[in-house]
Amino acid sequence: MARFAFRSMISAALLALPAQWAEAQTAGNAPLQISWEVRNRFRLFREERDFLLHVEGGRGRSVLASEQALELQSDGRGWARNTVNRLCIDLLGRVSEPCTRDNVKESYLTPIDHPVVIRLSGQVPVGATCAWSFDDGDGPQASTFDCAEPVNVRVRYGRTTVASVDVSSGSDPTQRVATEIAVRDILIAGLGDSVASGEGNPDRPIALADEGFCFRSYLGTAAGQYYRPSRAGYKGGRACEAPDPLQVWQRHSALWFNSACHRSLYSYQTRTALALAVQYPHIAVTYLPLACTGATIADGLFGAQRARECPPSKSASTCQGTVNGQLAELREAVAAAKRRQPDRGLDLVLLSIGANDIYFSGLVADVIVDTATERVLFRRTGVMASVEDSRAALARDLPQGFGKLREALKPLVGDLQRVVYTSYANPALAGGSAPCPGGRAGFDIHPSFNAQPQRLAAVANFVQDEFLPQLKALALCQSGILCRNPRADRMTFVETHQSAFANHGFCARAPTDPEFDRQCFAANGESFDADIVTAANQPMVCGRSAGEYRAYLPRARWIRDANDSYFAAMTYPQGLPSAMQPSDIHDATWGVLSAVYGGAVHPSAEGHAAMADAALPAAAAVLQLDAAVPEVISQPMPPLTTSPETR
Repeated sequence: MARFAFRSMISAALLALPAQWAEAQTAGNAPLQISWEVRNRFRLFREERDFLLHVEGGRGRSVLASEQALELQSDGRGWARNTVNRLCIDLLGRVSEPCTRDNVKESYLTPIDHPVVIRLSGQVPVGATCAWSFDDGDGPQASTFDCAEPVNVRVRYGRTTVASVDVSSGSDPTQRVATEIAVRDILIAGLGDSVASGEGNPDRPIALADEGFCFRSYLGTAAGQYYRPSRAGYKGGRACEAPDPLQVWQRHSALWFNSACHRSLYSYQTRTALALAVQYPHIAVTYLPLACTGATIADGLFGAQRARECPPSKSASTCQGTVNGQLAELREAVAAAKRRQPDRGLDLVLLSIGANDIYFSGLVADVIVDTATERVLFRRTGVMASVEDSRAALARDLPQGFGKLREALKPLVGDLQRVVYTSYANPALAGGSAPCPGGRAGFDIHPSFNAQPQRLAAVANFVQDEFLPQLKALALCQSGILCRNPRADRMTFVETHQSAFANHGFCARAPTDPEFDRQCFAANGESFDADIVTAANQPMVCGRSAGEYRAYLPRARWIRDANDSYFAAMTYPQGLPSAMQPSDIHDATWGVLSAVYGGAVHPSAEGHAAMADAALPAAAAVLQLDAAVPEVISQPMPPLTTSPETR
């Protein structure tokens, strides 16, 4: 294999070089310097165009501002809808080894080289010729180009490459400039639960139809039927009296980066890893996302858990109903990497866990399920939990689980400061510390839903005053939490996003919200036609097509409500026990689950971007990226020949 592959690209459009390079090139009195950066340095992306989308979108912007700009650019359809099919990890969670990135086969976990683009900047003479030399210790490789052309090389990982250039321009004396190129490849793993995985934000949202689709209620009578938007492309029976197999229905599901875990490219963990790559041009980021919706410390991190959903498929094949424990998956990946590169180690872990350990989804169910029949059924099946249940688990189970997790992570990262624990945000605040007022607004997707104000306030206060402080104490070994070595056992803790979320709870509304939301999601909780005759053809009271909903447009709320959950994902969770998984797609159980299992009361893409903005500086500090060698690490050397005029 050749040690360097030279490829010049004259067209700036092909290279899409950062604007600051062009500015440096035209700087009138700037000294000659060699500038370089790693190309397509977020290594999850197969194609550079996907990375450059974020480079351009993120220039001069926070992650949140970048997300908002990309949402508008995509007309609310989301930037990930096509990127999700161009990744080095497939939709079943398998790492592609090797992965073909920009037409070059690379080992994903253990790269042997990286693509780098280099150019001469400063006061470059017009028409000057550059004789480039690159030496990684095995002898120089040389090539000559016009100095205006960038040079593309692949530099060997684990070695420092000395890059030098002799600049010739007519009768002017030749000048030599040199620098060192050393790419730092950072291995980052994402662990945790639904907030870590990106639940609520399918990479390609569900496409909804104009017509209605019938669901039964638990009463089982004709009067208990109701209609909500159907799935676009579904040609089967939409009436409750016309059942169809689940497998036919699931062909028209939303698409996730990983369906079994509802893993999304919009997750704050992915956005943090991606933002590191965008912001620091001399690194490459190898990212291993393992977080899974529904995970607890015991079932999800240490042990296997149930899958949430199977990927859309036209075949009759069934997918596996369980997902391996994340820690086992991570240990296996790190061990495989070390077998090929003994010095390869895990640089950073992004972590959010604990909500399911204290039955948070049960608290949500207790708040929003309001009709007597459903409340009795859900209590019997253990779906609902009280604040007292959660308080007991918070005091008893979570500290024990956290202690075990801490010990399991130590051998993987060494220093637990390399575990960046990003806390949750309170999803139910209406500004400051006041809870959302409650009601059916945003939850009328199901007839039994109503965010009951007293129960909602009790849960919001429990989260704010007890759950979030306890998580901080657990991560930082504070407030009586017992750690073997408090100084060494502390994780890096992130919570700065919480104050921003206080103004963006699920009840937040603004005149700038999408027009469809303002016209069709009624503040009085009467968004859907209750007449099953007319609703069969048009279920929306506003008269607009449900297909006009856009999951990825800026909104005042950074928390998905139940209406968002249905309109973005409409999940039929196939990983549930068979007793809870009816074969009839119109069953009352599917009506409830499709309204919440797509991410109700979870951060939106904007919310995840705000979390990434909080996690990014913490991750950069742990990795000491801002203390690294600056981008331009050498000044021009003296000219090879000098004349009195130049002295």
